[in-house]
Amino acid sequence: MASRTLNITRLHHAQITIPRSEEAHARAFYCDVLGLQEIEKPDSLKGRGGFWVMIGDQQLHISIEDGVDRLRTKAHLAYQVDNLAEWRVQLLAYGIEIGDSIPIPGYERFEFRDPFGNRVEFICPIHEETNANTTMGEQRP
Repeated sequence: MASRTLNITRLHHAQITIPRSEEAHARAFYCDVLGLQEIEKPDSLKGRGGFWVMIGDQQLHISIEDGVDRLRTKAHLAYQVDNLAEWRVQLLAYGIEIGDSIPIPGYERFEFRDPFGNRVEFICPIHEETNANTTMGEQRP
């Protein structure tokens, strides 16, 4: 058999699930609170429920599924954001409980559960200029 190189070129989409009865609530959370743009599903999949959104140039498929204990898993999606502090304020205002994550070099991050129990991480690169202008969480001019 001839040797050949097989490559995975990129992630096309990720899929999470929500309870069947929560589709309208999920659409409000992901589109209104998180500001993600909904895209049209193919006609062949519309009857299955759920919806799709864009995150940059990646798709997130939000599907319906009952009987899943989302609180028992470490599985999660990590979204890179520009301003972690502003996202913290936005999510707290929406009533989302936020937990701190174990620090990793070069990033600030926190995690939370979406209203349907899916674990979510928001992560933000720490830039040298940010470090130089920040002391104890306060911005210096």
